[in-house]
Amino acid sequence: MLVGFLASRPGRWLRIVTGAGMVVGGLAAGSSRGSAVALVGLGPLVAATLDWVPMAALFGLPVHGPELRRELGVFEEASLLEGLHRPSMREVSPTLH
Repeated sequence: MLVGFLASRPGRWLRIVTGAGMVVGGLAAGSSRGSAVALVGLGPLVAATLDWVPMAALFGLPVHGPELRRELGVFEEASLLEGLHRPSMREVSPTLH
């Protein structure tokens, strides 16, 4: 289901990247049409960042991400940065000689 994907971690990242691309591309165009595209791009960018799925309202489902995932039976939390491993700068601890 489309709404389930939009509420998932990959769906949220897709909406963030798409919205950011629309904002940057629209502002780079430097025209009134570009400004309109940038303004429209703020919608998916802000909604995904705040974990909202406005399209869920069309299907009579809750708009708030955790409530939507609970209703759809998806029990994983869609934290955006969960599972992101940050590599350490040094593999070996420094030793003083």
